[in-house]
Amino acid sequence: MKIRTLTIVALTCSLTGVCLAQSSPATRTTGGSTAPYNEGPVWALTMIKTKTGLSDEYFKQITGTVKPVYDEAKKQKIILDYKILDGDASDAHDFNILIMVEYPNMAAFDGLRDKMDPLIAKAMGSEDQRKDIEVKRLDIREILGTKTMREITLK
Repeated sequence: MKIRTLTIVALTCSLTGVCLAQSSPATRTTGGSTAPYNEGPVWALTMIKTKTGLSDEYFKQITGTVKPVYDEAKKQKIILDYKILDGDASDAHDFNILIMVEYPNMAAFDGLRDKMDPLIAKAMGSEDQRKDIEVKRLDIREILGTKTMREITLK
């Protein structure tokens, strides 16, 4: 029994030593990252392509649905901010609208649906009503992609 206990203690000490040897000396002494930047908030980006001449129609639609959701989420501090950019597409396959939603950090995505679903239901109605809205939007826009990116500040 003593030999087994000594073996476990020795193995644990060896493993601890290996783990400590793996970390860089700068990280151990300063307790922080050696990255050349500081991490900031996280942005969720949605790239949208509207059909020719229908951008204003799309903006009218989201003014009554998306805007109230984001405004309430901002008020409740679920999101920090949101921005909508409108511009020219660089070619026929490019987006012309970019929706950017700012979150304080990656942890903000934990349980996000539980926080956002009631806001969406209040602004857009029942699940069937929301589906109808989304189907109508298919006629005027296409979502080309989404991306999540962290804002950084160079040191």
